[in-house]
Amino acid sequence: MQYLLMIYTDDTLMDALPEGEHDTMMRHCIDHADALRDQGKLLDSQRLEAPATARAVRIRNNRLSVLDGPFAETKEVLAGFNLIEADSLDEAIHIASEFPWARTGCVEVRPVFDLNVDRQRLGV
Repeated sequence: MQYLLMIYTDDTLMDALPEGEHDTMMRHCIDHADALRDQGKLLDSQRLEAPATARAVRIRNNRLSVLDGPFAETKEVLAGFNLIEADSLDEAIHIASEFPWARTGCVEVRPVFDLNVDRQRLGV
């Protein structure tokens, strides 16, 4: 089953890291991702640009609304993601716990719904 690991970071905690610690964490993250890819567990992994570069798109009453980010007053912001293949939720949680960003934010683990189920149900 596929799981999306959404990486949230807290800028306050990131800014408080000792000099060079962010780079150390990033190296660990890349090494961990490479190992997971070699095991066939990592399907995709990307960092996201800063929340200020994001746009929220909504249509209400047939009117398009585009808002500049950031969108929420929160300490933790979505900073990246990893799409993994795992045998169970427990395995996905274990994989998530090995990413260093759990120390400076949160790694949300969410099962990916197979869109082909909807395709079959809808006949498309």
